[in-house]
Amino acid sequence: MRFLANALFQIALTAWVGGLWIVGYLVVPVLFHHLSDRMLAGQIAGEIFRIAGWTGMALGGYLAFFLLVRQRYASLKTLSLWLVVLMLLLSAVSLFGIQPLMEAMKQEVAPLDVMLSSLRDRFVFWHGISSSLYLLQSLLGLGLLLRVGFPAPAFSRLFGKTPEGEL
Repeated sequence: MRFLANALFQIALTAWVGGLWIVGYLVVPVLFHHLSDRMLAGQIAGEIFRIAGWTGMALGGYLAFFLLVRQRYASLKTLSLWLVVLMLLLSAVSLFGIQPLMEAMKQEVAPLDVMLSSLRDRFVFWHGISSSLYLLQSLLGLGLLLRVGFPAPAFSRLFGKTPEGEL
């Protein structure tokens, strides 16, 4: 049973972080490169980010639950748990705060393109905040993968110390 739980942890972590990187740095740029209608590309990208956000919340929730159950109160002292919590917080801010705000701006000027409207500057500002938070979340995910993805001796050689009590 422990093997299965550990395997599910690794799969969930890989899916969440891999999904962040694939969606944000491969799929969405390809959409904007290949679709001549930027408004359509933005609509599709927004839907992909929304689905990825909900998926990330579910996977991150499992990761936090796993760490709390596995290590109980000791998990509160591990960097891995706090990286997961911070990533979940960034997901929630984006999913429940920034994305609905940006969608409301688009709806307010529909059927026009928000980038051609009086809301352009506000939209660009929030898009920049969203992109910065997404980059931060992606980098935190990479750090988390490096933290728990290496056996202790390999981690020690790479980073000079062993992640105490983690997985």
